[in-house]
Amino acid sequence: MKSDTVVSRKSIFPFRVKFEQRISDVPKWYPIALSFAAVVVALLIGAIVLAVGGGNPWATYAHIARASFGSVGVFSDTLVKATPLILVGLACTVAFRMKLWNIGAEGQFFVGAFGASAVVLIPLLPETAPNWLFIIAMMLAGMFCGAIFGLIPGLLKAIFNVNEVISTLMLNYIAVAWNNFFIFAIWTEGGFQMSKVFPKNAWLPRLTDLGSEYPFFRGLTTHFGLIIAIIAAVILWYILNRSKWGYEIRLIGDNPKAANYAGIPIKKHIVLVMVVSGALAGLAGMSEISGVVHRLQGAISPGYGFTGIIVAWLAKLNPIAVIFVSILFGALILAGREIQPSGVPKMIQGVILVCLIASDFLIRYRVKIIRNSEEE
Repeated sequence: MKSDTVVSRKSIFPFRVKFEQRISDVPKWYPIALSFAAVVVALLIGAIVLAVGGGNPWATYAHIARASFGSVGVFSDTLVKATPLILVGLACTVAFRMKLWNIGAEGQFFVGAFGASAVVLIPLLPETAPNWLFIIAMMLAGMFCGAIFGLIPGLLKAIFNVNEVISTLMLNYIAVAWNNFFIFAIWTEGGFQMSKVFPKNAWLPRLTDLGSEYPFFRGLTTHFGLIIAIIAAVILWYILNRSKWGYEIRLIGDNPKAANYAGIPIKKHIVLVMVVSGALAGLAGMSEISGVVHRLQGAISPGYGFTGIIVAWLAKLNPIAVIFVSILFGALILAGREIQPSGVPKMIQGVILVCLIASDFLIRYRVKIIRNSEEE
């Protein structure tokens, strides 16, 4: 009877699936193709969820495309949303490349906005200071505050081996509470949940400012922060791929035992990488506060810090790819204000992250379909 059962199963399932660990590196195109496939699968899953909920998935996706790329004006707004995502994505990229899991980019974003605002609201510069001086001072202050919030978990990790996931995550709440104290108690304007508006010479220049000379730019909200973000991406790409420090970061991330044997100071690199990561996230806060909001207030982030994790992962930790992935997620954030229920874009982001994490399994393992032999 047992033999009959085995034969019956073989006749029904003549093949079986086997997973083998890869012993050689995959081709360079494979992770990119895998990420693209993960996004496609995520969109299909999202379409199923929308259909089950009574919506029209194809109409929803078409509306997201029109609301984000349908005209020059809306594409300009998409780039505005993409700008902080690029910088936060870069912050996550440099940390993740060394397998430091910085989950605190959201908090570093908030304190970066605080530092940039302090230049105006303390004030550290008079209101009559030139625009270029304001921008440089706000950038330095934002990066400094973000770097401090990267330094703390970096030191805890390097000295006491404290899990950076926990420490960076907890610092997010401290950052929000810190900002709220100053917004409600120190810099509030008339008791409202915001500070006074910054003087215009503390604003990042926008394309619409050129509208009087070039009518095509009228109404376009893209600001100079995009240029800063692109420059940062190019610099980080060069550091990670062409510099000695970048090589050491990659080596520590790939094989910490080999890095330690080679005499690379791992603890020092942990601190430095977390500082750089925090500074980039702080710069994102500065670009948002100076280029978009023009005042310090609580609601300055729709989750940029957490979305940046997905951006870095989807970009496969490639700083140049971060730019294009950020535009995609900027489109989802922008479309979220026009889609009901408003949680649809966030749901799509979450499904994409799950599919990306799942797809990494196929980088480490090879799937083989084997025909069951008669001898088994």
